[in-house]
Amino acid sequence: MQQTEKHAQVIVVGAGHAGIEAALACARTGHDTVLFTIQLDAVGNMPCNPSIGGTGKGHLVYEVDALGGEMGRAADLVTLQSRTLNAGRGAAVQSRRIQADRAAYKRYMKHTLEKTPHLRLMQCMVTDLLFDETGGRRKIRGVKTHLGDTWYAEKVILCAGTYSNAAVFVGDVTYESGPDGMLPGKGLTDALTAAGVSVRRFKTGTPARVNRRSIDFSELEVQPGDVPAVPFSALTDPEAFAGIPQVPCHIVYTNEETHCVIRENIHRSAMYSGKIHGTGPRYCPSIEDKLVRFADKDRHQLFIEPCGSDTEEMYVQGFSTSMPVDVQEKMLHSLHGFSEAEVMRYAYAIEYDCIDPTQLLPTLEFKEIEGLYGAGQFNGTSGYEEAAAQGIVAGINAALSLDGAEPMILSRSSSYIGTLIDDLVTKGTNEPYRMMTSRCEYRLLLRQDNADLRLTDVGHRVGLIGEERYARFCAKRQAIADEAKRIEKTTVPATEENNAYLVSLGTAPIRCAVKLAELLRRPELTYEALAPLDPARPHLPAAVTLTAQIGIKYEGYIRRELAEVERQEKLENRRIPPDIDYAAVRGLRIEAAQKLAAIRPLSIGQASRISGVNPADIGVLLIYLGQ
Repeated sequence: MQQTEKHAQVIVVGAGHAGIEAALACARTGHDTVLFTIQLDAVGNMPCNPSIGGTGKGHLVYEVDALGGEMGRAADLVTLQSRTLNAGRGAAVQSRRIQADRAAYKRYMKHTLEKTPHLRLMQCMVTDLLFDETGGRRKIRGVKTHLGDTWYAEKVILCAGTYSNAAVFVGDVTYESGPDGMLPGKGLTDALTAAGVSVRRFKTGTPARVNRRSIDFSELEVQPGDVPAVPFSALTDPEAFAGIPQVPCHIVYTNEETHCVIRENIHRSAMYSGKIHGTGPRYCPSIEDKLVRFADKDRHQLFIEPCGSDTEEMYVQGFSTSMPVDVQEKMLHSLHGFSEAEVMRYAYAIEYDCIDPTQLLPTLEFKEIEGLYGAGQFNGTSGYEEAAAQGIVAGINAALSLDGAEPMILSRSSSYIGTLIDDLVTKGTNEPYRMMTSRCEYRLLLRQDNADLRLTDVGHRVGLIGEERYARFCAKRQAIADEAKRIEKTTVPATEENNAYLVSLGTAPIRCAVKLAELLRRPELTYEALAPLDPARPHLPAAVTLTAQIGIKYEGYIRRELAEVERQEKLENRRIPPDIDYAAVRGLRIEAAQKLAAIRPLSIGQASRISGVNPADIGVLLIYLGQ
């Protein structure tokens, strides 16, 4: 085979959600970047479900946008329906989720990549990695492709998703395939294991798709959307976005007949027959697994969601399975409104290779291989949003390294992205990792509405937020501060008219004049509801008033969390020498020494979060470092 040698500064392997953000981050900061994908038509594919966001995941989308990423902008442009999850709960756990037009999302992302300067998008499979073994440290040199080309680069970012050695399972049928019938990735696992990288096998799955015309929607519950106060992206016009027609989704439930079909055939499921050995996602189980794990439940909720505006494919969210096709049809036909359902794509489970993420630094660079980065499901996560978050971090850090600049390491107290990456590289994961609000100890500080306040300065500093956008952000930040100050100073007199209005809102009247902020702190009152008592208020965007309101309403709780962050930062700032010999630290338990030596934490704070390292071990380590 005739071989050619080519060069780039950065090579990104895989054009899923991680690879897209990684490649754009590198190219937009001026670095010559090549993005390889097995199939150009699969760029930005959504094989698992046609949605962006969700509990905890919506936070990640806002943060990716604040750093200068593309996912939020694309999601806004292809929205079919938008909903705020946990809307009846506190601001800390509210998350946006949009139903996306799959085909439109892919088209937008592919075209964005094609138009981006310094970025080449190529359909080619990377089958091998090239290393430089000189100098006592392994360093990435480039890649080889299945067409015989050799590409040299200083940085390589692996975003292989669920393609590496991928195998699909449908009942007793097994075949090599990537998601949605694409080719599986070959060679990458062998190259990594030969380089000493620890590889594992995970599993995920997707439900069947059915034809809209074959569903009797009169038997289903309608699930309407809502108009979000703030779109995902700062680049989206909120007023225009609010005018997008909302496409309804629907809800249906499994029933006793459905459960009988599953129980009678569970031995035919690839998962329960022993064919599947990879570990599946805990928080997105197959329907047969739900029946086993939640045997006391007599029904399970399913969501019927459109895959796009120009297709009749409907996605049955919550009904993933690896049952044979005949069983899948019986299961579907047992649902109310689905007795005549026509399957367009059968459900399947898919196994794939990924790595142990504790082999990575918080920059997502491999500890033992200079210049090689990992991002996305390749690192053991699940979900598009987790992938995009890692992709932009890996891309930014690869670019910064090329420029000789300090890396970008986001702390747990700064972002959900920081929490995600710290969990991966410090604790690792034995199953596909999913971001949730419960994973974050600083939820009230890390809300969706203030993602830009937390991270836009970072995005500007690393070169992904332009001057015009940054100026708009600074104006918004000042407007939030000004409005919060005005609310704190505005007085509401205790007139009969004002008290009558307060009583009508279900709250107690006031005996004397009070500050508007005092009323806003009442749980039953909102900024919008207080408008008649605040006639001089300026006309401001919802994004400004929302954040100002939350800051006042939760001021005491926010102060408490900030104090905890300050306390923890003392531990995070206490650095640990990278060459420390933990076995030589007297008083350190053997288990702790082994875990510390394996993870090589950068700080005392990170060390304290390692499983198997207890407070006594941290105390010993602090004493040792103080010597």
